Amino acid sequence: MRLCSIASGSSGNCIYVGSETTHLLVDVGISGKRTEAGLNLLGITTDELDGILVTHEHADHINGLGVISRKYGIPIFATPGTITAIKNTSGIGKIDSSLFHEVSEEEKFKIKDLTVNPMKISHDAAQPVAYRIAYGNKKVGICTDLGIYNEYTVESLKGMDAVFLEANHDVNMLQVGPYPYHLKQRILGDRGHLSNENSGRLLGRILHDRLKYIILGHLSKENNLPELAYEAVRMEITMGDNPYNANDFPIMVADRSEVSPVINIA
Repeated sequence: MRLCSIASGSSGNCIYVGSETTHLLVDVGISGKRTEAGLNLLGITTDELDGILVTHEHADHINGLGVISRKYGIPIFATPGTITAIKNTSGIGKIDSSLFHEVSEEEKFKIKDLTVNPMKISHDAAQPVAYRIAYGNKKVGICTDLGIYNEYTVESLKGMDAVFLEANHDVNMLQVGPYPYHLKQRILGDRGHLSNENSGRLLGRILHDRLKYIILGHLSKENNLPELAYEAVRMEITMGDNPYNANDFPIMVADRSEVSPVINIA
């Protein structure tokens, strides 16, 4: 099983998850050209994709969806609320209704040899979800765009072999930055985005001996720095009420524009 960030940040998100025989994207928030180039770096052609899992309808998650799905006829998996919102989004063009497949929170479904299990998240979108993807007994959790986490979130992300988790902003940078007040409040709110500190606190609740990789993603270009996210999360893990130290786990920060190293989960 492989996991790779093609792009991750407030300006566009696209994540690859796959096995030897099955290839999926979680979101296509970058151009079709960039998406194809990223896949090609992984040794995959776009027409080999078996599906696109969409988390929600915001532009940084669906900008390239219309181009890719139309060109190659790739199935799109999303909640009913997200599908309706996508269809009402101008700018991505018309997508054949036959390509859409409805999914529901906590209802597992299979795409060839991968099992996908959507989970609820708190974000200001129509019906947003995160995704847990399993290959045999190996599991990956991809969870971004959540303003808060709760016991449900913690339980949902326990037992993963790899976690791709949002560390969107540094609270101080956001508060003193150029964003208008209403946007700052939205980001900081319960349906906004996870701060670096809250990302670290959530990780502290789900760490376990078999967790092999942690990837921090969806960093804000204006309100965060990779070094800040990395150090803040490490500090929360090390200082938190858990038996682990940040050095116990490899932690990577996904780049907003560069393809990340491929993580192989054996």
